[in-house]
Amino acid sequence: MSENECLINASVEDVFAVLTDGWSYASWVVGASRIRDVEPGWPQPGHSIHHSVGAWPLLINDSTTIEQHDPLRYLRLRVRAWPTGEGIVEFEATDQGGRCHLVMRERAAKGPATLIPDAVADPILHLRNAETLERLALLAEGRNA
Repeated sequence: MSENECLINASVEDVFAVLTDGWSYASWVVGASRIRDVEPGWPQPGHSIHHSVGAWPLLINDSTTIEQHDPLRYLRLRVRAWPTGEGIVEFEATDQGGRCHLVMRERAAKGPATLIPDAVADPILHLRNAETLERLALLAEGRNA
């Protein structure tokens, strides 16, 4: 499992406002290129956003579903990008004096990506997720600028 953490100069509320805005997903998730639909009820468990991954003309249309949501504390997503497979992505937030300490964990859960050894997958995920968290931080910090 790959794990990244950062301290964001924004409140937990502002960070979760970005995390739970399905339409903003492609703005901060590295690899996501567009959002096609956000189901009514998002970000409640069982609801999905429908996105595309990749670059035109090689786009994969798939979805991300909320598995668990504890507002302002925890979010677990099941991310699909077949034919590569599915992953579990978790975000855990704590308040640090008005700033948000955010931990992001990701692991392959199903499909061909589960065959990649952790020693190979984790460094790649770590780099990608560092950029993902940087983008997320910029959006959250900009909410009150």
